[in-house]
Amino acid sequence: MWSTKLSQPPASSYCSIQSSLLSLAILTLLSFTYLSLKSFHSPNSPSSVTPSLTVQSSQVVRAEEEVLSDVYNSPEVFRLNYEEMERKFKVFIYKDGDPKTFYQTPRKLTGKYSSEGYFFQNIRESKFVTEDPNEAHLFFIPISCHKMRGKGTSYENMTIIVQNYVDSLIAKYPYWNRTMGADHFFVTCHDVGVRATEGHPFLVKNAIRVVCSPSYDVGYIPHKDVALPQVLQPFALPAGGNDIENRTTLGFWAGHRNSKIRVILARQWENDTELDISNNRINRATGPLVYQKRFYRTKFCICPGGSQVNSARITDSIHYGCVPVILSDYYDLPFNEIIDWRKFAVVLREKDVYDLKQILKNITQEEFATLHNNLVKVQKHFQWNSPPIRHDAFHMVMYELWLRHHVIKY
Repeated sequence: MWSTKLSQPPASSYCSIQSSLLSLAILTLLSFTYLSLKSFHSPNSPSSVTPSLTVQSSQVVRAEEEVLSDVYNSPEVFRLNYEEMERKFKVFIYKDGDPKTFYQTPRKLTGKYSSEGYFFQNIRESKFVTEDPNEAHLFFIPISCHKMRGKGTSYENMTIIVQNYVDSLIAKYPYWNRTMGADHFFVTCHDVGVRATEGHPFLVKNAIRVVCSPSYDVGYIPHKDVALPQVLQPFALPAGGNDIENRTTLGFWAGHRNSKIRVILARQWENDTELDISNNRINRATGPLVYQKRFYRTKFCICPGGSQVNSARITDSIHYGCVPVILSDYYDLPFNEIIDWRKFAVVLREKDVYDLKQILKNITQEEFATLHNNLVKVQKHFQWNSPPIRHDAFHMVMYELWLRHHVIKY
C-alpha cells in the first residue's frame, strides 16, 4: 500500500509569511493613525469651525472664578445655593387690595427709595412668580408704603390701612395661618414703611421684613429680616474702578447734619486739609454733577448714618469706585451673610469718628488697592436693572429670601 505524505513547507517559508503579515499590520495601523490625525486637524473639524466655544468656555470659567472670589464668605456654598434658587424658587403674590394704594409699581423708578419700586417691577416680570400658591416657598404681601406716603396718607391712616389689609388676607386665605406668617414677606425702602407696619404685631414679629433701614435697635431681627440696599437710581455717571492713580483725596463727605454722628463728623473734620468734609450738600450752582465727580477723585468715602443707619451714599461710593467707610452702629449691612464687607469697605464704630483721619492714613496703598479691586467685583450686586440681570441687587435680595425659607419650621 502506498502511503501518501503531505509535503511540509520549509521553516524559512513560515518566517517569510509571518514577516509579511506583521509588516502589513504595521502599515495598516500607521495609515489609520495618519488619517485620524489628519481628520482631527482638518479645517472642517468641529474644533476649528467653532472657536467661539473655546472663548465662551473661558468666559464661563472666569465668571465662575469671580463667583468663587474670597470677597464672599462661603464662595462655593453661595454658588451652589444660588444655582438651586434659580431652578426652584417660587413666590406667590397676593392680588387683593386697592392697586392705587398698595402695589402698583411707582411711575418713575428714580430717587433714593427706588429700590422698592425696582423690586416690585422686577419680581412681577421674573420667573420666580407662581400662580399656584401650593407650590410657593414664600408669599409676597405687596404693600407700598412709599406710594401711600406720596398720596398724602398720614402715618396713623397708613397703620390702619396696612392692618386691615393684612387681616383681610388672613381671613380670606389659609396660607398665613399655616406658619403664623413666617413664610410671608413685604418690601419697603422708605423708613415710613417700618412705622406703617407696626400696627400689626404679628406682621412685624413673624413675617420677613425687607427694609432699607435694618437697625438692630428698632425691632429689626437679623437672619429673619433682610437688609435692602438703598440705591439712588439712576446713577448720574458711569461706574468707577481700576482708576487708583486718580484718587488723590484721602476722604470725602458732604451732606446735611441730620444725625448725631454727622454733626460730630462735620465739627471734627470740616477744616481738615486732607479730609474733604462739608457740613452742607454741594450747591448745584458750583457746576454740574460736582458732588458725584468728587467720588472719582477720592480713596475713601465717608458714609455716616442719617436719620436711620442706612444711607444711599454707601451704594454711591460702591458704584463710583470709592471705598466706603461705614460709620453706623447697629447696622446689618446688605448681603452681609453673603459678602465680606471688610474685604471692600472700612467698617467702623461711630466712636471711631475722632480717630478717622489716622485710621485711614494707616491703610497702606497696597491695602487700599486690594479694597478697591474687591469693590469693583461687588459693584454688580448693588445695581438695579430692568429687566433684572443675574447677580444684581434684585437677585441678591431673592437669594437672601431663598435662604430664609430654609429655616421656616412650624
